[in-house]
Amino acid sequence: MDEFIIVSTMNHVEKLTRDVKQHALEIGFSEVGVADARLLLSHEAERYQEWLSLGYHGTMSYLERNAGKRENLDEILPGARSVIVVTQNYYTPFTHEKHKEYPDEFGKISRYAWGDDYHEVIPPKLRQVAAFIERLSPGSESKIYTDTGPILEKAWAVRAGIGWQGKHSNVISKSRGSWFFIGVIITSAVLEPDEQVNDYCGTCTACIDACPTSAIVEPYVVDGTKCLSYWTIEAKPEVEIPLDIVQNMDGWIFGCDVCQEVCPWNRFKVETPEKKFLPRNDQTCLEFTEVNAYTQEDFSLRYRKSPVKRTKLAGLQRNVKAVSLSNHLKNK
Repeated sequence: MDEFIIVSTMNHVEKLTRDVKQHALEIGFSEVGVADARLLLSHEAERYQEWLSLGYHGTMSYLERNAGKRENLDEILPGARSVIVVTQNYYTPFTHEKHKEYPDEFGKISRYAWGDDYHEVIPPKLRQVAAFIERLSPGSESKIYTDTGPILEKAWAVRAGIGWQGKHSNVISKSRGSWFFIGVIITSAVLEPDEQVNDYCGTCTACIDACPTSAIVEPYVVDGTKCLSYWTIEAKPEVEIPLDIVQNMDGWIFGCDVCQEVCPWNRFKVETPEKKFLPRNDQTCLEFTEVNAYTQEDFSLRYRKSPVKRTKLAGLQRNVKAVSLSNHLKNK
């Protein structure tokens, strides 16, 4: 009798896991993995705290809060048993053509910001998966996160077998590369965990060598205060970009993709079926004169539900000024 109960429970867990993964893929997620929520992220949390202590987070003080929750998910959802990690591919087959043709007139936007904000696209799908779990596992509870809480999402993606954390700190999938967003569901439902995959970066240092500002200070460690994404997105609009960063702007007015562009694993990239990530107005670059002429109303309308709104109009115009100065210094 006991044997039957054990087998029956195992069959239920396997079926639930299979059904949840299939549902997540059917509604548009690219990959799905599962980890045991009861595992503590002690090593990862320690590395994270060390990164903070070195000041690599700059002015992003919100990253210092809720340290306990980052290590132990039971502080977020008591009784948490499983972590479901999903990815959402955002790769679209376009380039920064305008910048290549007219580098002194157009600035580059990071690929992830060409279309709609992933915070608009992913959470509704996560809620669908959470509701599906709760239907199949009555009484279970779930919480969803998309870069919106004290979750070490990359660490959980690694634990869930999605991929490994590359030397540029992004998670790399062996079958898809790194052009994807991560979503997390913490649930009290019991699911079958996946195995972790190996780190396949090997001796490659392409991302470290290519970083315009040498922000990857050692393999797997990024100093945010040297990163173009930090300065063009996170830094407050009233903060001027330092000259040593300005000299290496490389045409980026919002974000930076260099480390992913040079990664050999991104030869396995596939085009996303999600149309919301296509470039708005067919723009992967912005013309400096256009940005400088924006009114607040223009900016708010143009970048509604876009990641670019994060930097605010004053921040975007500051970035244009910095790239223009960078170009001037190089042309002298």
